[in-house]
Amino acid sequence: MTAFTDGSSIKRIVNALKSDLMAEGGPKISPMRNYQFAIAVYSPDKEFEMRRKLREMQDELQATGWQVLFVSLFQLFLNRLKTMEPEVLEMLIAREKSLSSRQSDRGLNYLKEKIAPDIEGTDGLAQDVVTKIDDFIAVNSLSPEKTLIILGRAGGLYPFFRSSGLLRHIDGKTRNLPVVLLYPGERQEVSSLSFMGELPADRDYRPRIYS
Repeated sequence: MTAFTDGSSIKRIVNALKSDLMAEGGPKISPMRNYQFAIAVYSPDKEFEMRRKLREMQDELQATGWQVLFVSLFQLFLNRLKTMEPEVLEMLIAREKSLSSRQSDRGLNYLKEKIAPDIEGTDGLAQDVVTKIDDFIAVNSLSPEKTLIILGRAGGLYPFFRSSGLLRHIDGKTRNLPVVLLYPGERQEVSSLSFMGELPADRDYRPRIYS
């Protein structure tokens, strides 16, 4: 099964997510009480439509007393790059250009090899996400029944980062607040997802999938 989303599907996904978030007795985005994670899957070419519908949902939630934190994974990635020494970045760019002039894939593979170790794993972007959530908790009086964490802009990380491990790495570090990962890609079979519809399908997904 390969799932593609059009505008009506985006609306359906967001409405289903909103309904489960606002369920009587608290959010029900996951069948597991101590695992409050979900994934919203949509076609990469519907990125702006998904952002628009999510903003509408966020406005509706906040109007009823919810507190919502949106974390841009792409911005966290840029922040990581900015911490690198300028000469190191210049060296990476120069090397990528040199390799790409001989064979396009070589330059990209070189960048993936050099950048991936700094953003993957528990000490990579996952740690940056946890820090964002901790900072959010520190300055707000939060109710788990009316709090939502949205992880978005994942498409900006392609092809340097696979999001399959992200939720696993932050599990147990989010105070059991509801976390929704926006996932540009394809759903293949019941729990298999292909990031951006380009990478091989990954079956390492426990969260509920909205698609």
